[in-house]
Amino acid sequence: MNRKINPILTTITLSLLLTNTATYQNIYAQEANKIPVIQTKQNLSKILPENAKVEQIATGFQFTEGPVWHPDGFLLFSDIPANTIYKWQPNNEPTIFRQPSNKANGNTFDLEGRLITAEHESRRVSRTGKDGNVVTLADEYQGKKLNSPNDLAVKSDGSIYFTDPPYGIKPEQEELGFNGVYRLAPDGNLTLLIDDFIRPNGIVFSPDETKLYVNDSELGHIRVFNVKADGTLEGGEIFAEMKNPDKKGAADGMKIDIEGNIYSTGPGGVWVFSPTGELLGIIEIPEAPANLAWGDSDYKTLYITARNSLYRIRLNLPGVRFLSGKIQ
Repeated sequence: MNRKINPILTTITLSLLLTNTATYQNIYAQEANKIPVIQTKQNLSKILPENAKVEQIATGFQFTEGPVWHPDGFLLFSDIPANTIYKWQPNNEPTIFRQPSNKANGNTFDLEGRLITAEHESRRVSRTGKDGNVVTLADEYQGKKLNSPNDLAVKSDGSIYFTDPPYGIKPEQEELGFNGVYRLAPDGNLTLLIDDFIRPNGIVFSPDETKLYVNDSELGHIRVFNVKADGTLEGGEIFAEMKNPDKKGAADGMKIDIEGNIYSTGPGGVWVFSPTGELLGIIEIPEAPANLAWGDSDYKTLYITARNSLYRIRLNLPGVRFLSGKIQ
């Protein structure tokens, strides 16, 4: 893989040209790569610092997804078509963390700091041990193969909630006949929670874990569920709509800050909603975004995977994270 320093402003045109080359170049982001934030509504003043900028920190990938920040100070993210998970550290170019990755999509960490991955090609949820050994946590439901696990959220009791749309398989490969949302208990028991989504995708808990938000890429909305004591769900009404036919992108990855504001990638950028479902604004991204993650030591940097590139922006509010089973 060839890489070079980019001394000038990286434009969308350059990103598109890079994707058509035989090799994919990773480009450092310099100060000139920072793009002013454009807001569709002016209710983000508490969230966005004054003169906040969106910064492109790497580009030249095929389709980026699944970012997750490691406490040791680096970001992991997937490039699905490249069959690779990359590792990015500040002031360094991305390096290969795992290849092949089984077309990895979403990534997160469990309460012990082990990498949990939703894999398209293997149609499973996997766990990477501290020794690097990768094991299957779930790959079938009632004797039938899962579709292609997409994204995940870990609850403070150690259970893993994940979405299972069919994006990673051909229609003739489907065995279940529905696209579900599941709970994988710490003892390995897999429970189907919801089966009435068209394309379930992003998934995130409220800070107190009493609610679970799941969006639907096909229908362009976010639904909210009440989390019962046994970990199952009830409710499921529409929490917010995310539609703009004039912008590229769809409801996809989601994260939440410590005040309960929901951040979802969608048409044109990152849509930010209050805990009551009010659209506070959209942080526009030059490329259609797919997923996002909190990072840096204070968890106030939002890292965004968007088609061929990786972006970041500093915010005023930190995101929710779990340390040893406690929300921090």
